[in-house]
Amino acid sequence: MSDAYDISKKNKVRQLREKAAYDKQAVHAVLDAGLVASVGFVQDAAPVVVPMIFGREGETLYLHGARKARIVRMLEQTPQACVNVTLLDGIVFARSTFNSSMNYRSATVFGAPRLVDDHNDKLRAMRVISEHTMPGRWDEVRDSHEREVRMTGVIAVDIETASAKIATGMPEDEDEDYAIPIWAGVLPVESRRLTLQSDDRLIENVEPSAALRALENKLL
Repeated sequence: MSDAYDISKKNKVRQLREKAAYDKQAVHAVLDAGLVASVGFVQDAAPVVVPMIFGREGETLYLHGARKARIVRMLEQTPQACVNVTLLDGIVFARSTFNSSMNYRSATVFGAPRLVDDHNDKLRAMRVISEHTMPGRWDEVRDSHEREVRMTGVIAVDIETASAKIATGMPEDEDEDYAIPIWAGVLPVESRRLTLQSDDRLIENVEPSAALRALENKLL
């Protein structure tokens, strides 16, 4: 099995090609760090983009929604979907607005969506999504009721091709602009889980588990 996705018209990065990455490790790293995916498809000859929570298992992304939700119904019927996950790492202040930009990690995935309808397969996919968002939580909570599983919609997207685009570093100004007496540099941006906040109906003396404590104040 190749360690990189084949480059095609579909996944080829055309702008800032030097920032492109097609190796699976780079794509997976971005997907695994993100919590929300923007899912694009075509409905009535018009583009639609919807945010969804997700999880990855190997070369398959599992997207979570309500079984009756439009996004699940539409993805069930569409032959191709595009999934993007972007993580913002910094605002790049150049000496001109033209050269100002962002530092980011982005992955774009293409594949044919399919509904996961088998009960056991759906439960396994739901666990993948849960463990991606809330590692360790699946084994702590009660089992899902059959009704809850039926009400949940899971779409699997097998990754047919993908690419990553990663921007880092300081601004790249025009040579003559470096003599302008104006500050330039990067303002880092972080996405971080903060401190747990207890439900006001929590039973007395119930404390967060070690798995939950491990998530506190942790960078994405």
